[in-house]
Amino acid sequence: MRQILLLVLLGTIAALGATPMAGQEVVDRIVARVENDIILLSDIRTLSRYQQFVDGKSESESVVLDRLIDQWIVRTEADVAHFPHPSEADIDRGVQRLQNSFASTAEYEARKKQVGLSDSEVRGMIASQLYFNNYLDSRFRPGVQVDAKAIEDFYQTGVVPVAKARGQEPPTLDAARDAIQEALVQRGINEQADRWLKESRIRLHIEKLLDDDGAK
Repeated sequence: MRQILLLVLLGTIAALGATPMAGQEVVDRIVARVENDIILLSDIRTLSRYQQFVDGKSESESVVLDRLIDQWIVRTEADVAHFPHPSEADIDRGVQRLQNSFASTAEYEARKKQVGLSDSEVRGMIASQLYFNNYLDSRFRPGVQVDAKAIEDFYQTGVVPVAKARGQEPPTLDAARDAIQEALVQRGINEQADRWLKESRIRLHIEKLLDDDGAK
């Protein structure tokens, strides 16, 4: 899930209604308003850089903007509920997991430098991811029910074919049961969260100012 970006409170020429001088580049501008808050072009570009860092590619600016709007919705409700933020130890473990996903520390550092992210930006992203993922898990997990048939169906249609395609012996159903159940619970959480976000969007005042072909 879902990747998070804290809004940077920067004043911009566009926000002030001023026209830039000839040859002067507008480095930031408002690309969306959600209720009384704003999302900036720099927010989109920072999240895009983080996607490139983690996945090797980024989504289109319009898709990233939609993710930021969803993240605003989750953050607002989590803050109202006084949901606890992750501890420094939790964030440290998150950073370590991300580093371990690379072949080496050198590759991690090289990719981070290539996309232009600082250590504090990476740490901030991970802290936000943990905050929102934990909140969504707490909010929706109690409502997800997984029965024995769903677990067996997933085993037969997912686990067994994948193992055989890799030339491996599939684990037994009993050995895979807990992992399958958790995967199905996570899928249920995602489905419930997606429905909630769509319903929340309808109730909110959202104004998108991003060009159809992406911000320039």
